[in-house]
Amino acid sequence: MKSKNSKEWRIPFKKPDIPKELTDAGYPPLLAAVLALRGIETAQAADEMINGGSECVYDPMLIMGMDKAVARVRRAIDTRERVAVYGDYDVDGITSTCLLTDYLRSKGLECRAYIPDRNEEGYGLNCAALDVLKGEDITLVITVDCGITAAEEARYARTLGIDMVITDHHECKSGEVPEAEAVIDCRQSGDTYPNPNLAGVGMALKLVCAVEGGSEEMLRRYVDLVAVGTVADVMPLTGENRCLVRMGLKKLEDDPRAGIAAMMKESGIDAHKLTAATIGYALAPRLNAAGRLGQAETAAKLLMSTDKSEAAALAAELCELNRRRQSIETEIWEDANACLAGETPDAPIVLASDKWHQGVIGIAASRLAEHYSLPSIMICLNGDVGKGSCRSYGGFNLFEALNACSQHLLGFGGHALAAGLNISRDKLDDFRAALAEYYKNNKPAALPEVQCDLLINDPKLLGIDSVRSLDLLEPYGNGNPKPLMCMSGALLESASAVGGGRHLRIRAALGGAHFEGIFFSHTAEELGIREGELVDVAFCPQINEFRGHVSVQLLVSALRAHDALPLCTAILDADASAMYAAARYCPNRADFIRVWRGIGKGFVAGDDAAAVTAQCIPGMQPEKFCLCLMVLLETGLLKSAGGGIYGARCSAIDGKADLEATRLIRALKRAM
Repeated sequence: MKSKNSKEWRIPFKKPDIPKELTDAGYPPLLAAVLALRGIETAQAADEMINGGSECVYDPMLIMGMDKAVARVRRAIDTRERVAVYGDYDVDGITSTCLLTDYLRSKGLECRAYIPDRNEEGYGLNCAALDVLKGEDITLVITVDCGITAAEEARYARTLGIDMVITDHHECKSGEVPEAEAVIDCRQSGDTYPNPNLAGVGMALKLVCAVEGGSEEMLRRYVDLVAVGTVADVMPLTGENRCLVRMGLKKLEDDPRAGIAAMMKESGIDAHKLTAATIGYALAPRLNAAGRLGQAETAAKLLMSTDKSEAAALAAELCELNRRRQSIETEIWEDANACLAGETPDAPIVLASDKWHQGVIGIAASRLAEHYSLPSIMICLNGDVGKGSCRSYGGFNLFEALNACSQHLLGFGGHALAAGLNISRDKLDDFRAALAEYYKNNKPAALPEVQCDLLINDPKLLGIDSVRSLDLLEPYGNGNPKPLMCMSGALLESASAVGGGRHLRIRAALGGAHFEGIFFSHTAEELGIREGELVDVAFCPQINEFRGHVSVQLLVSALRAHDALPLCTAILDADASAMYAAARYCPNRADFIRVWRGIGKGFVAGDDAAAVTAQCIPGMQPEKFCLCLMVLLETGLLKSAGGGIYGARCSAIDGKADLEATRLIRALKRAM
């Protein structure tokens, strides 16, 4: 099993691109560099990303099939039909259900909100539920966050005399679109809507905007629900989604509905400091806990409550459900880990048990995927069948994988990164083998586990105002992650345990500046680092305010003893893009003298960078040693038959070598 310090890093040695147009427009260099990484290099594009509002929200009538959906819903409103909104038990499904139900009730309809029981009914439409709705004289069922794969159920609804309007955002796995009055799903073949990444709640919003004939009022009323559902479902926070979430966060801060206000209070969340991340780690898990434990109606009731006392009681109930969920999750995680016996598989993890709770295995699958760096599937068995939750890793497309192995499944659905499945117990081994074979042939290209965006050579980039300016990039999330920065070869001045020994507080120095940092759930011992040594730090900078003192703090993502070899390799390979990273190691004449005397006349450079750096002069940084060698090679003090550094030998020359005039030294000084 990998240790916590075995992650592979990729550090960009190239100088950050800081577009002049952005700095001329007033953007700090750090923010300008991050914008450039996101493909934004003009002031206009930056303004649109940072400040774009409702004008970034597309016309819902651009969605294929929306005209038919609008016509059917308006007919139901005009004739006062009994309508049901059929949703899902996760946060996206619950917010979708609440949004559409509230809208239809505001139009005077008797609208039934139906969220299936996760444990008894499972995901999506089912015929038994349709029978129940028929018994309640429902004539129109509108699905939210589900339905695109319910071809059989749609046919059954027709036999009952129930019309269906399907709104969904999942993949249509078979190409068979359900027979319904209307089907709206931006992932349908032939749909050209500019944003195919709407959440289920986003699709519900589009429907009510279209029925209403305008978006402004509907946005004011429901954009908070859209923000919560979109973030919880980990939809990309770019383009239209970003605008919707940003507007939703503003509404949550200024005018939260009673239920969410109660939840924030119960959870200790300051509405004025609410971010997308807060939704993801604080609000969403509590709302999700209800669905996971078969009580999704509690979360729906909370979101639709207008009574503060009722909302407070429901919020307290959800927080207690979340604590129960956490306890169950821990038990499942420990059991799953034990099944693997500490070994790291070389194929997707597929585990099954009769003991696990169906509603919680998805979280455990996510933890497994992250811990073992592999796609993970956990299956809850009940009799002859099992229901599984699937989570991807490293960009592996789960939906395509399940489709390729579908002959071993009773059914499946979902996205590329998360999906669900049904399987017969006796097909487990066949499915596991088929998935392993598919993975072997379709394994994504290996990615570094620590992928840094920017190398910080100049600590002045991390000034308080510069770091604070990064807040303009909120909301962060899928598709718009927090920029991950790196200090390479920083001096670890101190490392102390905090939080009862569970977390690590560090102080690191670089270029005469000193930075405090916090690394959660790690210790110095397991990382193999010691005070007084050089380290590499991957981090997100943030502003820390404590007792009136404002400072930049490093929120550490990864920490290791300094690895000089990657930059040394780039230096010895004469990689011009590495000059920015190498500049801080620029040697002086005294350094050259030390190296020349240290290597002696019998020096022969090795065959690779590791062999060369192994001969580094004691007390000298390997990067500086390698630069000295390359300058000596340029001056002819080192000779190589092949022209490069590898295999080069010491050589005596007549006269003095002007080391400062070499191309390499000049390039290093320009890069400073």
